[in-house]
Amino acid sequence: MGQLDRITQQPAVMGGKACIRGMRVTVSMVVSQIGAGHSVDEILGDYPYLEREDIMQALRYAAWRAEEREVVLAAA
Repeated sequence: MGQLDRITQQPAVMGGKACIRGMRVTVSMVVSQIGAGHSVDEILGDYPYLEREDIMQALRYAAWRAEEREVVLAAA
């Protein structure tokens, strides 16, 4: 996996959730926006203090976390 130098976790920031560069912007917020159908450009427009690489690293981090453990999903 590539380097994730923009993903930080600090107990005093957002309860220790994974954040972007120590800001109060969580990885889950970024991933939720993508999941809701927003484009990277839309997110960058809504959050001008974010950079494209912040979003890419958030997605890579989320993918890595999803592979880290087995999650039981409801049957279809």
